[in-house]
Amino acid sequence: MNAPAHEAVQAVQSADPPMRPPPMLQTGIVGWLRANLFSSWISTAVTLALAYLLVRYAIAFVDWAFINAVWSVPGQDTSACRAVEGSGACWALITEKHRFILFGTYPYDEHWRPALCCVIFVGLYLISANKRFWRRELALIWLVSLGAIGVLLWGGILGLTYVEQERWGGLVITLVLATFGIAFAFPLAIVLALGRRSTSLPAVRALCVVYIELIRGVPLISLLFMASVMFPLFLPEGLNIDKLLRAQVAIILFAAAYLAEVIRGGLQAIPRGQYEAAEALGLSYWKKTGLIVLPQALRLVIPPMVNNFIGLFKDTSLVLIIGIFDLLNAAKTSIIEPAWQGFGVEAYIKVSIIYFVFCYAMSKYSQRLEAELNPGRRR
Repeated sequence: MNAPAHEAVQAVQSADPPMRPPPMLQTGIVGWLRANLFSSWISTAVTLALAYLLVRYAIAFVDWAFINAVWSVPGQDTSACRAVEGSGACWALITEKHRFILFGTYPYDEHWRPALCCVIFVGLYLISANKRFWRRELALIWLVSLGAIGVLLWGGILGLTYVEQERWGGLVITLVLATFGIAFAFPLAIVLALGRRSTSLPAVRALCVVYIELIRGVPLISLLFMASVMFPLFLPEGLNIDKLLRAQVAIILFAAAYLAEVIRGGLQAIPRGQYEAAEALGLSYWKKTGLIVLPQALRLVIPPMVNNFIGLFKDTSLVLIIGIFDLLNAAKTSIIEPAWQGFGVEAYIKVSIIYFVFCYAMSKYSQRLEAELNPGRRR
């Protein structure tokens, strides 16, 4: 074989075979559907049954919520809502009572004040969620903002009408209870978790164990009742602590006990070598804990901590049993009038959407924060 022919044969043998496209039924959306929803006859049957139920009830919900719904009524005349009761929603209730649901019995002409407070709270959450603002100035921003919220709600200065605390209600009460509950329960939980793990202070350890087990052993409702009914009996005559403050303290104590166990789990997950390395560097207990152990422990327990925060945000609705007009209690009270009785579903749907927005935002933020602080961990 001559040289040109030999080189041609080698070129053909060394050439890569042409790339063949993957089968259409195994890639893309078709491949995903086939692998996850139609992989077998059982999977196909379940998928089709669920699709039928989903379409059926989705169509029924659209008919109830949009097509047959009543969006407004003249005054208190709910005859149009009564005519479609069961087949259509009465969103006229939300149109008529949305300000009462959001702001409770706060004076109607002053509703801009709790509305502005809610905006300030949301702004604080957004700023605090941004790592660029994690500086000492953030604490000052919180102090100034909370002071402004107190001035807006109470009034009595700067030309604002004084509003007694008993008239506060709605969304702003929920945000106040949840924000202060999380802010004060978190550091208390850290102290309790460290105290329960203490080996050099047995008395402190025993006290933390008793506190945590006692608080976790009773429901939040019982703590709220004790704070509202029993606690005033032990106060000196003439001294009265506001009901909202007593409920806030009960929520803080309750949340701290649960958070303490979450943080203790994170502390126990830190390898012993981290403690020994910090001790080898000659660090004191507080430096070792604050600079090495605690930051790692908190990063590990971000999901369960946020889960407790979400639960605390929803548990604030339990204050309705002691007569505090939070968001849920305001929605419940909005349908007491005879004209609006029977349309509670619409009010509770609005409240559930508000709760969902805040809880979902916390959940998504925790996922992002966990990915940023634990880049080497994949869950």
